[in-house]
Amino acid sequence: MERTEASTGTAEGRRARRHDPERRTRVLDAALDVLVADGVAGLTHRKVASRADVPLGSVTYHFASLAELRGEAFRWYVEARSGEFEALFAAVRTPEDLVDVLVELVQGGPSRRRSAVLGFELHLAALRDPALRVLTQEWTRASRAVLARFTGAETAARLDALLEGMILHALLTTEPQSREETRAAVVAAVAPVSGWRA
Repeated sequence: MERTEASTGTAEGRRARRHDPERRTRVLDAALDVLVADGVAGLTHRKVASRADVPLGSVTYHFASLAELRGEAFRWYVEARSGEFEALFAAVRTPEDLVDVLVELVQGGPSRRRSAVLGFELHLAALRDPALRVLTQEWTRASRAVLARFTGAETAARLDALLEGMILHALLTTEPQSREETRAAVVAAVAPVSGWRA
């Protein structure tokens, strides 16, 4: 008899699992944790099940293949990150406010590290998996659209590239750039903007 997520354990356990609408979300969050810790090459159903504290069969029930799990986890990340990114700029009213937010994106430390690692894992995976490039393009369009509200499209594209490079450098360097150096680079990118719009 084929085993499904709802066909194991006691009757009470089956009902609990069947009516666990948050389980898929927990599995996706756990998959992102594994991607941060072990990278794309280290992603397995078993690791995700352990991290999510669910049976292995529960993970394979929702995501039959690792490619499906990886793709859905990255999609979950892009959707969440796009909303978070836009929210960061909600209170921006002046060029100085904009610079403060951008500097914090680069210099945010551990609070920003998880998101940055996931972003670069996604880009690296997309180099070898064309299906994931749709997600990288969605993220790029979303982030540039937010920036363009303050800087215009051309400056937003340059600023986006600058930020990605600086964040990657911050992740990899053994000699971190100071907040003052980061601010100077951001100011130089934002300064030519004319017709400030808040």
